[in-house]
Amino acid sequence: MDLVDLHTHSTVSDGTLTPRALIQYAKEKGLKAVALTDHDNIDGNQQAIEEGRRVGIEVIPGIEISGEWPYGTLHILGYYITKKDRLKNHLSQLQRVREQRNFKIIEKLKQSGIPITLKEVQHEAGGTQIGRPHIAQVLVKKGVAKDLDQAFHRFLKKGGAAYVDKFRPSPEQAMEWILEAGGVPVLAHPFTLNIKESKDLEILIAQWRRFGLKGIEVYYPEHTPLQEQMYQNLAQRLELIITGGSDFHGLNKPGVHLGTGYGNMKVPYTCVENLKSCWRRIEKGGNE
Repeated sequence: MDLVDLHTHSTVSDGTLTPRALIQYAKEKGLKAVALTDHDNIDGNQQAIEEGRRVGIEVIPGIEISGEWPYGTLHILGYYITKKDRLKNHLSQLQRVREQRNFKIIEKLKQSGIPITLKEVQHEAGGTQIGRPHIAQVLVKKGVAKDLDQAFHRFLKKGGAAYVDKFRPSPEQAMEWILEAGGVPVLAHPFTLNIKESKDLEILIAQWRRFGLKGIEVYYPEHTPLQEQMYQNLAQRLELIITGGSDFHGLNKPGVHLGTGYGNMKVPYTCVENLKSCWRRIEKGGNE
């Protein structure tokens, strides 16, 4: 069976491999296709596509947009991002907000007595978009936290000593931005929505479907077999496509492997075929 990974991150957001290195690694792992889905950023897509052509692997230009959600975490994946200009305007606003947030986090850490500077975090990021993982890495290097998990739990996650909230678009806005860019919007890792009742989740996703949602990320390292089956059944009932991916971040997510997650995840190439069919319908003007 040909396997793929439709959820990955590079140094353009908070991964540790460059877009080109990520594609090379996907080729080494024997994947037939990979999607680059950096957080709120599409700057690595062209490099990934070029590297894919060079090494002989199919690359899908994508994105992962963080959406506003009061009960948990909501991310919308976008695939086949081809009309970039309008989306870039929206993303530049999100990136400005992210920069302001980074500054505020660093200030809160300083106020807590932790000697950390923006320059140190920029050095850790290596010239790429700064995110909380880079701040966490500095905290680990300074001995303030023993590892990235502890750095996030104590300081950077919601409820942490230096947590700072940020503006996020509504789920409907995120889907609209992706559709405007010619892309296919897919709900990432539904379990992070923290909706306990499957009936409530179905009502919500059916509502988002009316706003343009096209799929659900069914295969994901942290989904239990029961959740995976539930999301698969839900996608079939609502006539949504099924996708999956590892959420690979390199060293920033230790133990999560490209293509296989924690070791047993398998995403079939049929997911790409269905994504592609959906994208072609959108390209032809059929938003169904």
